[in-house]
Amino acid sequence: MIAKLAAGSGDFALRIHRVHTPQALEPGSEVVLEESTAHYLGRVLRVSVGQPIVLFNGDGYDYAAEVVRARRRELALAVSSRLPGLPEPALGITVVQALSRGERMDQTLQKCTELGAAAFQPLFSDRSELRLQGEKLERRLEHWQGVVIAACGQCGRSRIPPVRPPLTLSGWLEQESAAIRLVLAPEAPRPLAGIELPHRVELAVGPEGGFSAAEVEQLRAGGVESVRLGPRILRTETAAPAAVAILQCLGGDLGR
Repeated sequence: MIAKLAAGSGDFALRIHRVHTPQALEPGSEVVLEESTAHYLGRVLRVSVGQPIVLFNGDGYDYAAEVVRARRRELALAVSSRLPGLPEPALGITVVQALSRGERMDQTLQKCTELGAAAFQPLFSDRSELRLQGEKLERRLEHWQGVVIAACGQCGRSRIPPVRPPLTLSGWLEQESAAIRLVLAPEAPRPLAGIELPHRVELAVGPEGGFSAAEVEQLRAGGVESVRLGPRILRTETAAPAAVAILQCLGGDLGR
């Protein structure tokens, strides 16, 4: 959540905090930050009146702002200018991740966001141990989107990848898509690095233990191509970030 700007030759780097707000942002306006964000900046980071802050709301821009009021329960900022946001990769990657337990899903969302994934489609699968519905599902979706937003704040992205409501495998396969669809499989004959990429990719990643035999057949019948990462079998929370990194090197913006 912190960007660094050089203060000048021989000086210490000025640390400028970069934070998200869902509010509309316009140069010349004043915004009062949400209570949780205000508490973090005011009580944890100890920002004060006159301190510069960079705001983003997911519209593709950053906004230069300055603290004008710092009270116990209120932090107000004056927005001074709209700044060019970090360009998104030319390759749009949707990570279709089978639900995983604990921090594994958070790690997948965080690292894939940092690497430039465009969207996330959680997937119910036969071997997923995580079962969600109703209010519990809504809370978890809100949490997952928060993980992505925090990752955008850290890595400098000005567009926020959406975390869509989970689908069954059949539900995903039934959706029309212009993207090439791939699934990671250790036994696949073709490496991911050998794929000829269009502008959009949907990448399916199985849960702990992988997709079931029935799901593998369902994916094959649905025209999803199996690809492998290499000779090692990766954990579910490692596989997606590794694959996204490869795809970004092949057709995205890593290594520029």
